[in-house]
Amino acid sequence: MAQEFRKRQEEEELIKRYEENLKHNQHTFFDIESFETIIGYYLEKSKFKRALTAVDQAIDQYPFSTELLTIKAQILTNLERFDEALDLLERSRNLHPHDLEIYLSIGSILSLQGKYEDAIALYKETLAFADEEQDEIYYNIGLAYQSMEKYEQAIEMYKKSIEENISHEGSLYELAFCLDVVGQLDGSLSYYKKFIDEDPYSAAAWYNLGIVCNKLERFTEAIEAYEFAIAIDENFASAHFNMGNSYMNLEQYNKALEEFRKTIEIEGPSPEVYCCMGAAYENMQQYDQGLKYFQKSSKLDSLYDEAWFGAGSCLEKQEKWYQALHFFNKAIKINSSNPEYWKAAAHAEFKIGNTISSISAYEEASLLGPDDKEIWLNWSFIYYEQGEHQKAIEVLLQGMEEIPDEPEFFYRMTVYLIESGQFKEALNYLENALILDFKGHEVLFDFFPKIETQKALQKIIDQFRQENP
Repeated sequence: MAQEFRKRQEEEELIKRYEENLKHNQHTFFDIESFETIIGYYLEKSKFKRALTAVDQAIDQYPFSTELLTIKAQILTNLERFDEALDLLERSRNLHPHDLEIYLSIGSILSLQGKYEDAIALYKETLAFADEEQDEIYYNIGLAYQSMEKYEQAIEMYKKSIEENISHEGSLYELAFCLDVVGQLDGSLSYYKKFIDEDPYSAAAWYNLGIVCNKLERFTEAIEAYEFAIAIDENFASAHFNMGNSYMNLEQYNKALEEFRKTIEIEGPSPEVYCCMGAAYENMQQYDQGLKYFQKSSKLDSLYDEAWFGAGSCLEKQEKWYQALHFFNKAIKINSSNPEYWKAAAHAEFKIGNTISSISAYEEASLLGPDDKEIWLNWSFIYYEQGEHQKAIEVLLQGMEEIPDEPEFFYRMTVYLIESGQFKEALNYLENALILDFKGHEVLFDFFPKIETQKALQKIIDQFRQENP
C-alpha cells in the first residue's frame, strides 16, 4: 500500500514538473520511461492532444524508438487521424519489417476503417514470421471476421488462439459469443471439457467452462466450475468476479458480495467491481449502501456511465427525484445512446413535474429503444393524465407499430378510447386484448375505480368468456 502511494506521488510530481516546463516553454530532458509515464497519464485521462504533444517531444529526444512511434500512432487513432497514423506505422515498418506490434497496430486501424479484408491479410502475413503472440494474431483475425459477421471463420480463429494460449480471455469470451450467435454454444461444452480432460489441474480450463455455463444460464454449474478454478489458484481474481456475477443471477446477493470483495483483495478496486457491488446492495434494497458503491465506482472512472446510472437508480427507489435526475443526466452525457438512461430520466422529470422535459426524454428513448413497451406506456400516460386522450392514442399507436401483438397495449388503448368516448373502437381493442391475454384484463380496473364502470366492463368480459370457452 505504501509502495503504491509513493509511486503515485512520484507520478504526480513528474507530471507537475513536465507541465511547468511546458508552460514556460522549457525543453528539459526526460528519460524514455518518464515520457512513457507522462503519455500514459494523459491517455488514461483521455487527454489525447496533450498526449500527442508529449509523445512528439519524446520522439524528438528518442527518434529511433519504435515503441514511441507506435504510441503516437495509437494517439492519432484516438483522435481519428487514421491516415496519419497509418503513414507513421508504415514508415516504422520499413525500419523494422518484423516488429509484430507495428503489424498489430496497422491491422487495428484498418479494422477501425472497416477494411477488414486488408486487416486479415496483414495479420496472416505476420503468422509467417511471428514466433510469439500467435494467440494474439489469431484473436485479431477472429475479431475482423466477427465484424464482418462471418461467425464460423471467427470461431475457427478463436479456437486456434485458445490452442496457442488456453488463458486468452479475449478469445474465450468472443468464442462463447460467436457460438451463441450461431446456436452452437450448448453443443460446445464438450469442446471446453476437452481441455479439462487434458489437464484437470488447469485453472484456466475450469474458468472457461464456467464462462460457457454462465452464458447458457446454467449458473449453478458455472459456480462449480469457478470453484474448481479457485481451488487450483486461490488468487484467480477473474474467477471470483465471474462467480460473483453468477450468484447475482441466482439472486444470492450476499454470496455475490463476498466474491466481489475477494476480487478487490486480490487485484485492488476497479470501477466495474464497485459497480457490481452497488447493484448487489440495490437488489437487496440497501439503497444507501448501493449509492455508496456506485459513487466509489464513478470516482475511480468518471466516464463509467453505468455507475452514474446505478446511483440514480438507488435514489429513484427512494423517491429522491431531483438527485436521481442529476445522476441520470450524468449517465446520458457520457452515453447518450442508451434508451434505459433516457427512460429513467423521463420518469424522474415526470415525477418532478417537468412534463415537457419528460415527454422530450421519452421521445428520445423511443427512438433508441422502440421495442421497450414501458417507454410507450409511460409516454402515452403523460398525455392521458393531462386529459389529452387523442395524443395518448397517437403515441400508443406508434408503439403498436413497433410491438404489434403486445396485450398491454390493447388494454391500455381500450382505456384511452373509452375516456375519449370512442366506445365502439374501445370494444374492438378489448376483444383483441382478451384474445391475446385474457388474464391481463384486471389492469383495466386500476383505471376505472367507479363500481358502475367496472360492472359494465366485467359484463363484456364475462360475455366474451362465454362465447370463447
